[in-house]
Amino acid sequence: MTKQEKAQFVIDTLEELYTETPIPLNHKDPYTLLIAVLLSAQCTDARVNTITPLLFAKADNPYDMIKLSVEEIKAIIRPVGLSPMKSKGIYGLSKILIDKHDGEVPQSFEYLEELPAVGHKTASVVMSQAFGVPAFPVDTHIHRLMYRWNLSNGKNVVQTEKDAKRLFPKELWNKLHLQIIYYGREHSPARGWDIENDIIYKTIGRKKL
Repeated sequence: MTKQEKAQFVIDTLEELYTETPIPLNHKDPYTLLIAVLLSAQCTDARVNTITPLLFAKADNPYDMIKLSVEEIKAIIRPVGLSPMKSKGIYGLSKILIDKHDGEVPQSFEYLEELPAVGHKTASVVMSQAFGVPAFPVDTHIHRLMYRWNLSNGKNVVQTEKDAKRLFPKELWNKLHLQIIYYGREHSPARGWDIENDIIYKTIGRKKL
């Protein structure tokens, strides 16, 4: 199989398994999605979804968020980990959204990545899931699977993103990155991986891991 044929096999298999791709992080608008994605760094989506209702009950927009202190935010979000950094990021970005963007989340990679605690992956998730702009956010699942499937060299997430964007049609990026995440969780996890349950790896994967 050529890499392009492998990529098509991935597309076809995932479309059969995951015709619907609900966004894993609960949110109601671009701002609450941005906060949820920021909180999800080194934390499971499931845990984030238990904490965001508590935070958003007090502040679900930047104007209310800056009425809280960094310490108050930190106390609420502590269970998701990295709370000192994340609480400062949430407060800081909320203030910048008010001061520079009229309280709205900007539809721009450049402006998003200027916000505190917002890196390229977080910006990509917001652009794709909140605004429908083609992007290919690479999380640990996608990075792992692109390597296992021999579609990327696994050196770093920057290269993995480049390889994914080169191999997969742009119009599929937003749905496909979610499909790969769902597949990684259910069929090709980092721990407890059952190769017999991983049809994509069995068909196209690198045989030496």
